[in-house]
Order: sequence, then structure tokens, then C-alpha cells
Amino acid sequence: MSRRRLPPLNALRAFEAASRHLNFEKAGDEIAVTASAVGQQVKALEAWLGRPLFVRQPSRGVALTPLGQAYAASLSDILDRLDHATAQALRPEAPHVITVSAMPSLTSNWLIPRLGSFQARHPDFDVRVSVSMQLTDFAREDVDIAIRFGQGAYPGLRTDLLMDEYFFAVCSAGLLGDPERPLREPADLRRHTLIHEAVGGVPDYTTWDRWLAALGVTGVDTSRGPRFTHTYLCLQAAASGQGVALATNVLIGDYLQAGRLVQPFPQQVKGAYQYYVVCPEATADRPALAAFRAWLMEEAKASGVEATRG
Repeated sequence: MSRRRLPPLNALRAFEAASRHLNFEKAGDEIAVTASAVGQQVKALEAWLGRPLFVRQPSRGVALTPLGQAYAASLSDILDRLDHATAQALRPEAPHVITVSAMPSLTSNWLIPRLGSFQARHPDFDVRVSVSMQLTDFAREDVDIAIRFGQGAYPGLRTDLLMDEYFFAVCSAGLLGDPERPLREPADLRRHTLIHEAVGGVPDYTTWDRWLAALGVTGVDTSRGPRFTHTYLCLQAAASGQGVALATNVLIGDYLQAGRLVQPFPQQVKGAYQYYVVCPEATADRPALAAFRAWLMEEAKASGVEATRG
């Protein structure tokens, strides 16, 4: 194997930071050195290469040369991969521990009630649950596997379709039995308070507007009614008789079986998003993760909410 020709690492770090900021002072702030030190490191790298990476512009700072642009692009990718490899090396070795990340509503209404069966089947594995609305950064977070809500575009990750989601109306039994305001069909919602989930930044999410439009129902005022940030809060509000909420087959929990909520009419609408199990390809076949992923798939099938393929 031939000997690698590698420039000094400190010079590479300084150049890569400067190439992103196009400012030596900001690059110095990022890597905790002075702007002068960044400039010296960049000059050292240019001397090592024998070619300029920056064009100095006294009145406008610096600009990358064509070589500098190409070199910076490759170097940023290399340093990202080095950062990921280092983060993985620094993680404590715990093959029996599974750290799973999921959204709050899914965690409380679907995952936690079922975890006991996994522990009974695999007593040697310890599950740790992390609740988050954000996408997991496996390179930087201490998370092994995640359940994501989306459309399945997760490059670089092992992705398995877990569950489809269908939306339907729910309310308390008392509200359903109101003789003055019957709930026999979706059009009857015009006489009731609608409970909304405040979902921001999720295009095509199934709101009351979309649900009613999909069923061809008009004349229902969807601008009013209480709004909550999580599905389980909407369900609690509906169970206490505050109005009619949209529930899903995935997040309904045991509200229907326990009689705390009822479904006034059978119409349902398929959502634009599904649930996926994701984890890094490099660790996907680790025994603990493979067992947990297989268990998730079994639970989805057993609960009747598994994804339909094809």
C-alpha cells in the first residue's frame, strides 16, 4: 500500500471553515482560533499544494478559486464522514440497549402500551425511549432506531414501511346521544364544535378541511374550535365532551375499546403520510435492532394498522 499524501489536518479544518464562511474571522470563531491563525493555516495549505485556493479581495474579503471550490466540496464531505465515524467510535458499546425515537402521540398511544410484550419476549434487551418531533440525526444523537412520519424519502437509512394512517371522526358518547344535535353523517358536523390539531409545516396533512373535502361535504365552518399541539390532547378534549376530533387508526389508543370515545359515522380518509422504521444501514442488522424492528412489524400487523403495499 502506497503512503498517503495528506496535508496537515489543522490546515484542512481552517480552509474548510473559511471556504464555507468566506470570512477568516467567522471561520476562526467556529474552530476557536484567531482570524490571523486561519489565514496562516490557509497559506500553509496553499504552499503545501503549490496552488492558490483563495483570491484575496481587500475591499470584499476572499473568494474561492476554481480549485478552491472543488477542493472545499470534497473536503466538506470527507470531514462530515470523519465526524460521523468519530461520533460512532465515541458512543459507548452497549449491544443490549435499544434507544428508539418517536413522536409524542405515537409514543404515548401506540408504542408504550405495547413495549411490555417486547420486554417479555426479549428480557435481555433494554429499551430506552426518546420523544421528539424532529428528524433524528443518527450521526450526532444517541439514537439507534426511529419511527418517522413521512413519505419514506430517507437517503442513507434502512427504511421499512410500518403503518398506513386513516382519519375518522370521534366524540364522546354523551355528545353522540344529544337529541337536539344528532350525529348521523358528516354533514351533521356543521352543528358541532370541531377540535383541531395544530400541525405547522406539514403540507397535505389531513385537517378537517381536507377530510371534509375528500368526502364531498360542504357547509361546515372549520375556522373555529379549540386547537391543540398533539393528537392525544385532541382525543382528551373530545373524550371530555368538548367537541368532535379527528382521530387515526394509529393514534386512537384504547379510547374506542374503553368507551371513552365513539365513532359517530364510518367514513374515513387515508392520510398523505405513513409511518416508517428507520435506522443506519451500518447497524440495521445488529441483533437487538433486528429483533426490535421485527417486533414493531408484528405489532402493527396484530393491531390491524400495518401498511398496505402495492
